[in-house]
Amino acid sequence: MEVGAEGFARLLPRLRRRIRRAAFVALDTEFTGLYSTFPQSSEPSLFDSPVERYLKIRQSVQRFTVTQLGLAIFSKENSNKYVVHSYNFFLFPSMLGVRDVEFTLSASSIQFLSHYGFDYNKFLKDGIPYMNEVQEKIFRQHLLAGSWTFHSTSAANRDVLRKVIDEVTCWIAVAEEEETMILQDLSDYHVLEVQLVLRQALQNVWTEPLGNKKVMVKKVSPQHRQLLENSSCDPCQMELILLSARGFTNLFQILVEAKKPLVGHNMLMDLMHLHDKFYKPLPESYEEFKRNIHNLFPVIIDTKTITKSMKKNYLFPRVSSLSEVYAVLCSSLNPKDPLWPVIALASDCSRYAEKESPHEAGYDAFLCGSVLLMSAHLLLCRSTEDSVEAHPSFSQYLTVLAEHVNQVNFIRGGVSSINFSGEDAPCHRPPALVVHVQGWPGLNERQIYQEFKGLCHFDVRRLSKNQFILLSNKYKHVRLVLRDYKHHPHLPVSVYRHWRHSPRVNCLLQVSGIVALWSLLAFVLGGAPSCSL
Repeated sequence: MEVGAEGFARLLPRLRRRIRRAAFVALDTEFTGLYSTFPQSSEPSLFDSPVERYLKIRQSVQRFTVTQLGLAIFSKENSNKYVVHSYNFFLFPSMLGVRDVEFTLSASSIQFLSHYGFDYNKFLKDGIPYMNEVQEKIFRQHLLAGSWTFHSTSAANRDVLRKVIDEVTCWIAVAEEEETMILQDLSDYHVLEVQLVLRQALQNVWTEPLGNKKVMVKKVSPQHRQLLENSSCDPCQMELILLSARGFTNLFQILVEAKKPLVGHNMLMDLMHLHDKFYKPLPESYEEFKRNIHNLFPVIIDTKTITKSMKKNYLFPRVSSLSEVYAVLCSSLNPKDPLWPVIALASDCSRYAEKESPHEAGYDAFLCGSVLLMSAHLLLCRSTEDSVEAHPSFSQYLTVLAEHVNQVNFIRGGVSSINFSGEDAPCHRPPALVVHVQGWPGLNERQIYQEFKGLCHFDVRRLSKNQFILLSNKYKHVRLVLRDYKHHPHLPVSVYRHWRHSPRVNCLLQVSGIVALWSLLAFVLGGAPSCSL
């Protein structure tokens, strides 16, 4: 089901009920970009520590925004059947505020989503607004002071507002007090917007929503207007305005309050956008970010960490994308196993049962939750040697997945996963190599990378003037390079040894050697007999 600003408010109570009854919720997001190149590249590197990677992605999250967020709500109906309600929410930053929101578009990301049929008109014209706690606090203060602003960057929005203001201004010039007029054919989003703009622009009007996309406008005296504003029935009270301006943030808070297990695939960037867009701006501290996310969502499951583990411990094909993982698990389905989880899409979300929609957030969220259930069932069968006697409960699945809970995959870096409920475990990976440049002066990291690219993939970092470190996540690549370059005349390669190759250690050894030499000289000269005249 696709959801925009026009129908979001009506759907919110139903979403609240479904989330409260859910076994778990799966999530996926699409962005206007992934890795920012400004002020410097934030592309992942094998050299990255978790802190360095967090700061890189933080830089990107602050520049890009979420275009679409998919939620798949999995509810256990009976025995082994799970019913899925999957939603695509088009999002757009709230334009009710004191400062216009700016974000960046990455050409490659826009082209990628366009290739898969993403509807940018829905994103721009019907995106659900949202704001984080800091933005809400500022907006609340200005709302109380009457100094809020509506930033309508859409030409369609400006046309609607201009037409309404012109129409009401002409009418009010000739109308008597207590006379009314009806504005018709307004979208749900414009119903609030129009009322706020009219009330701010004209001090002798009052507005009320009538339903069915209509707003009643009444000419009133300033005294009557003041009485109406203080009424508890005013649909444009501050809390209702905030409710509308917060938009999708209201659903985010429902998710936080429900504390249901949150499932994703390679979900570090998803979590960082959730924090930044709907909770608070991302802190500088990596540890603070981890604590905040754990407080918001105490149970996080990244299906990427599960499938990575299954590749190592079970005969599981080497596939990378979420759709490939889903296809492999579906092919593992044992039609004779009556306990295998049955995953059924709800009638209002049945499109995904008929047609694949890769890189549509709601579809990917559905795949993600399905992968979780199928993986958990396979692991449960292995742990009990295929002697599962009754229909497994979701808590049994959580038990068998315990080692993966709160472990979020870390793509190409210094750890294999980020632990949101404790310290990150070190990563076991191939040894680093060091390249010694001989006779080829002036080589840079890019040239070293190009030299080895034809053989295998390495990340490169300069160590000293004539030395570079190579890092790979594959042992076979390390063996290949050592075999072919160990005795190379210009680029001999050896295994990196910290005590031998580290510039700091070498510097320390040199300083220690100089100090020792001076000490020896002082001892020798100080102990020699003096010459008398």
